[in-house]
Amino acid sequence: MAEHEPTPEQLAAIAAENEDSEAVNYKPPAQKTLQEIQELDKEDESLRKYKEALLGSTDVVIDPTAPNVQVTRLTLVCDSAPAPLTLDLQGDLESFKKQSFVLKEGVEYRIKISFKVNKEIVSGLKYVQQTFRKGVKLDKSDYMVGSYGPRANEFEFLTPLEEAPKGLLARGTYNIKSKFTDDDKHDHLSWEWNLNIRKDWKD
Repeated sequence: MAEHEPTPEQLAAIAAENEDSEAVNYKPPAQKTLQEIQELDKEDESLRKYKEALLGSTDVVIDPTAPNVQVTRLTLVCDSAPAPLTLDLQGDLESFKKQSFVLKEGVEYRIKISFKVNKEIVSGLKYVQQTFRKGVKLDKSDYMVGSYGPRANEFEFLTPLEEAPKGLLARGTYNIKSKFTDDDKHDHLSWEWNLNIRKDWKD
């Protein structure tokens, strides 16, 4: 059966429904290095222990050429998926434009971002995702990830539970532009990938 493609007018209507007009009036705090934070209130034992609990061990041996924030993987977490849906973000990012994740219509899923913080505390990490279909922007989502200090192990961030679109007009390929940024508007990583919504996992 031929796939029923939405008309440009239908895509524009979907985009208008998803338009978010709320502006976030947030001012980030002044940036301090990890060393500056450790030097503050050194004589206050309780505060020193509190900072240690928050920051963990700061004796992390790091490659000096490594970026402060490394985004390592994107995973679509879906209990009903027949196989793991993971993008290795340390490889060839261009190759993701030529392949698609297949997602069954109507299933619930989350996006998991795995990342490392190597050197300094990073404030207000954000995951920004824009969804396009046939060149029309349908949706933009901003997820506040939080502030993190350096450590040897990776951190993980999970988006809230979402439901894949469903119905004849919803099926097809969506182009997704993702960005991992922060309060200072550093672009830690930007990448594009595709999501193919189908009637079943294997049509």
